[in-house]
Amino acid sequence: MFLTLRRVWSLFGDQGFRYGTAIAALVVATCFLYAAPLIPQAVFDGVLSSDPNPSASTRAVVSALGGRAYVAENLWLPALVFLVLSAIAGGFTYLRARWAADASQQIVRRVRDEIYDHLQHLACTYFDSAETGDLVQRCTSDVETLRKFLASQVVEIGRAVIMLIVPIPLLIAIDWRMTAVSLVLLPLITCFSYFVFRRIKQAFLLTDEAEGALTARITENLSGIRVARAFARQEHEEALFEAINAKHRGLDFQLYSHLAKFWAISDLLCFLQKGLVVAAGAYWLMQGSLAVGAFFYFLAAVNLFLFPMRHMGRILADLGKAVVAIERLDEVLTQARELDPDGAPTPVLTGDLDFDRVSFSHGELAVLNEVSFSVPAGQTLAILGPSGSGKSTLVNLLLRLYDYEQGSIRLGGHELSSLPRKHVRRQVAVVLQEPFLFSKTIGENVRLGRADATQEDVETATRAAGIHETILGFESGYETAVGERGVTLSGGQRQRLALARALLERPVVLVLDDSLSAVDTETEATILDALAATKGRQTTIVIAHRVSTIKDADQILVLGQGRVVQAGDHESLLAEDGPYARLWAAQTNLSLGSLPAVPADAVTELRVCDLADSGEVADALLPPLAKTA
Repeated sequence: MFLTLRRVWSLFGDQGFRYGTAIAALVVATCFLYAAPLIPQAVFDGVLSSDPNPSASTRAVVSALGGRAYVAENLWLPALVFLVLSAIAGGFTYLRARWAADASQQIVRRVRDEIYDHLQHLACTYFDSAETGDLVQRCTSDVETLRKFLASQVVEIGRAVIMLIVPIPLLIAIDWRMTAVSLVLLPLITCFSYFVFRRIKQAFLLTDEAEGALTARITENLSGIRVARAFARQEHEEALFEAINAKHRGLDFQLYSHLAKFWAISDLLCFLQKGLVVAAGAYWLMQGSLAVGAFFYFLAAVNLFLFPMRHMGRILADLGKAVVAIERLDEVLTQARELDPDGAPTPVLTGDLDFDRVSFSHGELAVLNEVSFSVPAGQTLAILGPSGSGKSTLVNLLLRLYDYEQGSIRLGGHELSSLPRKHVRRQVAVVLQEPFLFSKTIGENVRLGRADATQEDVETATRAAGIHETILGFESGYETAVGERGVTLSGGQRQRLALARALLERPVVLVLDDSLSAVDTETEATILDALAATKGRQTTIVIAHRVSTIKDADQILVLGQGRVVQAGDHESLLAEDGPYARLWAAQTNLSLGSLPAVPADAVTELRVCDLADSGEVADALLPPLAKTA
């Protein structure tokens, strides 16, 4: 708890002075708030009363107003002073709220920037297990909870304390008996507020987590809305949502039940405290040991400090929410960022690429096992393999999205782990099988890696990717908005646009991760011809399932179960009795009679697929063949 409060204090940063001025304004406002009721009290007891010996505080106020005789003849004066004091208190109350709101907005802006920046630099291993909806919840709802607390309740804590401390000397000076009665239930109210704080903190944690799960469900469903409709799963998805929503509703109801009980009980305690003041005051008034003006002042003072004390429960409740929000934000902010060695060099890199006995695992699952190969600069390397063989993992290691555990990867003669990640990623461009496009125009998406690229450069890249003519066919051309995730484009158009984006970066290594799978054969041929025209400018790595896509590569690797099963060029691999030759025979519809026997389940799967150019064919064929290679 104290560590979290210290974290709240650390958030103030350079806004501590502004909060200090807000609290100073609060002190001044409080002093004037309690000074204002002294005026009518002094008039009642020191001017209108027949008591010849009013209290010292009453005599001091009457004397400050000009004396008993003068005030008796000019009763408008105390009324005017009362209004002026109240107006000054109101002015400083406004300044307190304004300065506190300004400070809280600055702090929250900094927190939002900090957490967003941190998310941009977290290791990919964190996002492998984190839910997008929950992260959105932390960046929005939790930050807003923190803002509300900083804007209103931080200064309210000071207000509750100051409103209670400031009048005590005045109250004691007027009547110590009434002072004791006025404060008798405050310890009970404070203890009860702390008890509620602990209950609400736990309840809000469960509610916030449930809201995060709800947001995650909505985010996932909207992202996969076409899949849900394609499989007619709307009712099933609605049932899942209703279950999560019902859980959130139940926890939210429980949270507000705690709050309702608190307000009911705290109201009862506050009314009881006022009742004690009224009863004791009436008793002493009848005995003649308490002046009417003093009784009036105690009623006014109790009303002034009881509300902040009652409000302390709300403050503690909001503090409980803020503590939960800060803890959830800290869970993200304390995650390790991607780190680069201090003073890491940023040399000019060439496309020479060497993998030397590289191994990598996801947890206990081994993905790569001592993979080795070399690609001279400017050459093309093709990689084949079934799903799970480690093809995409090689790309992730090359981009330093993950760090290899054993072995060595050298790019341009430099150990990859010694180079800054951003420098590596500027030199290696990747076109993924499922490219992501931002909700921007086509031109902005192509310029993602090179914002300063000219229109001529952009069109050169889109021509090479075989999509320039398609773009010109749109009504707005390169200014056409593609919608969220590129939803207004077809799969093939998205892939070609992503390819143009990669080509525009002019990388030293270009990786095509099955990025031609969604284009037709004619477009594929156009793209391959364009890439062939740039041969030698960059090292190209092509991951594909269609042998026709990679047959002209300088080097071809066949992966199986995280190892290199075969390596060579097209002709040499065809001469071997191995998975590559079998895949070539299957995809070109050649006779399998002269080749080693293929397991029956693989042949059956191939017939079902009609030897289609698809990843499923390779996935069906390569696993059993890799085991017999």
